Amino acid sequence: MGNKPTIAVTHLGCEKNRIDTEHMLGLLVQAGYSVDSNEDLADFVIVNTCSFIQAAREESVRALVELAEANKKIVITGCMAQHFQQDLLDELPEAVALVGTGDYQKIVDVIQRVEQGERVTEISAQPTFIADESVPRYRTTTEGVAYLRVAEGCDYRCAFCIIPHLRGNQRSRSIESIVAEATQLAAEGVQEIILISQITTNYGLDLYGEPKLAELIRALGKVEIPWIRIHYAYPTGLTPKVIDAIRETPNVLPYLDLPLQHSHPTVLRAMNRPWQADINDKIMDRLRMALPNAVMRTTFIVGFPGETDEHFEHLLNFVQRHEFDHVGVFTFSPEEGTAAFDLPNPVPQEVMEVRRDRLMVAQQPISLRRNQAEIGKVVDVLIEQEHPETGQLIGRSARFAPDVDGLVYVQGEARLGAMVPVLIESADTYDLFGRVADASTQLRGAIDRVSVQSR
Repeated sequence: MGNKPTIAVTHLGCEKNRIDTEHMLGLLVQAGYSVDSNEDLADFVIVNTCSFIQAAREESVRALVELAEANKKIVITGCMAQHFQQDLLDELPEAVALVGTGDYQKIVDVIQRVEQGERVTEISAQPTFIADESVPRYRTTTEGVAYLRVAEGCDYRCAFCIIPHLRGNQRSRSIESIVAEATQLAAEGVQEIILISQITTNYGLDLYGEPKLAELIRALGKVEIPWIRIHYAYPTGLTPKVIDAIRETPNVLPYLDLPLQHSHPTVLRAMNRPWQADINDKIMDRLRMALPNAVMRTTFIVGFPGETDEHFEHLLNFVQRHEFDHVGVFTFSPEEGTAAFDLPNPVPQEVMEVRRDRLMVAQQPISLRRNQAEIGKVVDVLIEQEHPETGQLIGRSARFAPDVDGLVYVQGEARLGAMVPVLIESADTYDLFGRVADASTQLRGAIDRVSVQSR
């Protein structure tokens, strides 16, 4: 057989896709392949694609075309492979294999068959696979952070979203399996675990007959990891039971990532969001009362077909009233194969962009005020990178999730991947600035933290 080919892997898309990439890397390394991030030197390039919206597909296509022009043998995996299947093989003669979202665990077999000259398609029509803690994994995030997938797929059929078509229906891992993986990650020195799935508040529904997020949180509370962050919590799923679990589990951060999408009941109904009419002031006020020191992040879509000026003003007022810490705003992207694709009354692109900008401008002073409230506090910061020129340390406090929120710029000494107390000295709209705290400042910080927890 001689030497095994070298393989490069390019990752596009979300953190769910990133975990698939990490499992493929782990499996290939275990099988003795040399895996390199340098595409120039590689015999095969695996491109793990995204197909969520038009912009993501264009990015994926650009990556594929560039590699094809460089005469690379391309293995296309991920959402775009699941989405377009045979069309991709027809369009890209350089593609030697297509692997669906429920088939990444077969990557070693796929590469072996390709080496023998076969053009391989491995795509389950209905993806059902989800990797557990026994599937090898090679992490690609900074050393202190790991994503942990608790479920895959989604049972909802929101009008704008193609995920169920690409990833199948929800399938949850058992609590034991998730705790086993968390324990492994803790042993590797991970400081922060981010729980992800499409809608984490529905975790366990398919497996146990009812959502089990509260039980999962309490089980993870026994794992030696300083921070556990939950992504994509639908507010109606934040039941008193779940909120109590968050409150009573010290290493679970009071950080709520609420994918609200809109505030107006008419738009939410048109979007076919679950429990459409329940996204209102009452539910937001209940969350604030239950978790007064929670950091709240949300995302909205502007320009959904039929969104009027009045609907948009409703959203603008909602954002000003509820003072989220972080707000992401997206313009609507019509996706073929979704119910919203051919809805009447589309909103012109320039109107969408004006609405997006107005919403973001309205949010900026709120984010700034929220950040400025941190000045003078000593907060734990996970150090993730060092600025290549200045040597300044860059990390995140518990208020910031990776890639979507702000950063903390830190003066002083600390090792990468460490959690250090930092005195926050200044703030702007998105980021915080401070220095590694000395002993007396740390003591004051400890007293601050205890008093916050006991309030």
